[in-house]
Amino acid sequence: MSVPIRNHDIAELRRLDLAHHLPAQADHRLIASLGGSRIITRAEGSTIYDGEGNAILDGMAGLWCVNVGYGREELAKAAYEQMLELPYYNTFFRTATPPTVKLAARIASKMGGHLSHVFFNSSGSEAVDTIFRLTRHYWKLKGQPQRRIFISRWNAYHGSTVAGVSLGGMKAMHAQGDLPVPGVEHVMQPYHFGEGFGEAPDAFAARAAQAIEDRILEVGPENVAAFIGEPLQGAGGVIIPPEGYWPRVEAICRKYGILLVCDEVICGFGRLGQWFGHHHYGVKPDMISMAKGLSSGYLPISATGVADHIVAELREKGGDFVHGYTYSGHPTAAAVALANLDIIEREGLVERTRDDTGPYLARALATLNDHPLVGETRSLGLIGAVEIVREPGTNKRFLDKEGEAGPVVRDMCIRNGLMVRGIRDTIVCCPPLVITHAEIDRLVSIIRRSLDEAEPILRALKPEAAG
Repeated sequence: MSVPIRNHDIAELRRLDLAHHLPAQADHRLIASLGGSRIITRAEGSTIYDGEGNAILDGMAGLWCVNVGYGREELAKAAYEQMLELPYYNTFFRTATPPTVKLAARIASKMGGHLSHVFFNSSGSEAVDTIFRLTRHYWKLKGQPQRRIFISRWNAYHGSTVAGVSLGGMKAMHAQGDLPVPGVEHVMQPYHFGEGFGEAPDAFAARAAQAIEDRILEVGPENVAAFIGEPLQGAGGVIIPPEGYWPRVEAICRKYGILLVCDEVICGFGRLGQWFGHHHYGVKPDMISMAKGLSSGYLPISATGVADHIVAELREKGGDFVHGYTYSGHPTAAAVALANLDIIEREGLVERTRDDTGPYLARALATLNDHPLVGETRSLGLIGAVEIVREPGTNKRFLDKEGEAGPVVRDMCIRNGLMVRGIRDTIVCCPPLVITHAEIDRLVSIIRRSLDEAEPILRALKPEAAG
């Protein structure tokens, strides 16, 4: 890196972490027992470094977001220059700033078609909140205020705000806060390995889509506002729908006049080898949420893409849409996002993911299919998963329950120099789009080594261990 490496007092930082910092999505008792968080001090390319000097291949691109990799001076300079000119201004007072307007136009050009307008937020969760409120406001303007129900999927992730958790299908999150809020219905996820094992993919795709139509008819089509889904479910365990699922879902939404919403927070900006995940599946949503790869995580920014017919309703009926955030359209974040999109375009990272590194990752992960703990590997673009099972050729879990094996293998991977996530009994990866073939080989090699090391531990599990 061109910037000097600071000498941090890691022991003091860990002490302060415990004394004052509450990390996100954490078991705070566990962190306390470990003496504080692992302190990440610097990063370059696809590698992060912790305070003990360990180099760790970042198989998660931060949190599904550092698409262009770490250490991009171009993005730091974009922030610096914008801060000198205009660090901040809001969009509340019938005002806008140059980077914000330019970024909206740039995003619209990537979304294409009827998605030509953008509302800015700071996080993916806020983008989903915007969708929640705008959808209900739209139907009121249309004279159909009874259309309030959203249909989502179990195990979906749509953020951590009250609306995001409600729209999501994570039962553990619902249990904290008496959620979901009224007006949200959940149906089965298109998880072929977990919920359709042995079933023909097309038949499973039809069954999973039919569950949506069945729920629409159950609650009354006249009451349904929208269906929301991630093109593929990321935090749910990299659930890749079978071919034919999404066209069926779109057809159902059009049949009943329901808005189709795609949550592109993870899938957007090249992750699947297209600018957006819905492009890969060939559907045309009415709204999309995006974040993460928009700035490659360098600054917090998100956006909600909105179709022409929804904007036309806002403009025709008038009146304030009383929604927005202090940092909506933040000019410095927008300037960084514009520079980030420049890098993605200039280096052809979307095309590289589609034609080169994505297929290479798929082939590399497939070499793990001979391992006695692997039930399936799957990937699309640069996002992938390894299912851990007790018996090859099955989807049987250890102790006949999910979640026993994933954390064990994940911890082995991190110890061996690879940052991945263990989601129940699935090891998932989502590396930067700049990852090389050699780094992909290393990623898969570490997963294999970690599976080898975890196997005797997992085979020794006894039913009473589950208690």
